[in-house]
Amino acid sequence: MTTPPLETPRLLLRPLALADAAQVQELFPHWEVVKHLNDRVPWPYPADGAHQFLRDVALPAMERGEQWSWSIRLKSDPHQLIGCISLMKGVHENRGFWLGLPWHGQGLMTEASDAVTDFWFNTLNYAVMRVPKAAANAASRRISEKQGMRMVARVERDYVSGRLPAEIWEITAEEWNRRRRSG
Repeated sequence: MTTPPLETPRLLLRPLALADAAQVQELFPHWEVVKHLNDRVPWPYPADGAHQFLRDVALPAMERGEQWSWSIRLKSDPHQLIGCISLMKGVHENRGFWLGLPWHGQGLMTEASDAVTDFWFNTLNYAVMRVPKAAANAASRRISEKQGMRMVARVERDYVSGRLPAEIWEITAEEWNRRRRSG
């Protein structure tokens, strides 16, 4: 299945495109944005890092049907990319995201996460979602808690900032849909 556009009350989630590279390059390479991301992110971030990532990693994975990735935009300013969110096939890592610093703390990533989690379960029909995160990433943990996820494992993982304690959070389709119906 191709990546469709999604919409929330405040956001437009558009399929990620190579044309997004310049805006990603401007917002992404900031320590507070990348420090808790997987160590596959090069640091210091190269001047053409966003273009390379989109061209060589994200877009091919989307074309193969292994990943669904969106740019996040405010409905009030649809030309400005403010972050990205992705779903990935796999056993231990199904969702990842980042948000530009000016938009932190406004509940925007929770809103985007709800939309793509619903897509994961009710369009792609997966039975479970697992989301790893650095234990120190309190903002990401709050999103998982708000979504009704539970921590199922503590491990160590390699992040841009080094090897850190990590947590694996999980929710099933049944739990997600029961929560959505009751809330």
